[in-house]
Amino acid sequence: MPPRTLISSGTVWEKKYGYSRAVAVGNLVFVAGTTAVDEHGTVMGRDNPYEQAMFIYRKIERALQQAGSSLEDVVRVRTFVTDIARWEEVARAQGEIFAAIRPAATLVEVSALLNPELLVEIEVDAVKG
Repeated sequence: MPPRTLISSGTVWEKKYGYSRAVAVGNLVFVAGTTAVDEHGTVMGRDNPYEQAMFIYRKIERALQQAGSSLEDVVRVRTFVTDIARWEEVARAQGEIFAAIRPAATLVEVSALLNPELLVEIEVDAVKG
């Protein structure tokens, strides 16, 4: 197996709960479920699924860059929303980010995320190069 590169955003949760923001193995990059929380634990885009999704995509982009990848390398997107009635707001953000890339994508409703102010969680897989 090729060596694993662990990408960290430096939050306390990663070490405490045993996960990485992203893991790169060979030319594959797996970005963990990502929410609209900044480095200080502040929820961004309160009550706005579109703003949360855009914040998340920028956070994902930074993790991909740290792994030597980019949004252009994304092949799969999994999106979890707490209110399916607002799916179009989240899908609009995805469409703006991935209009030319068009990865395989899934969007599902979940009963809750860790914080009730979080409306969206997104994870992606990428193939470098």
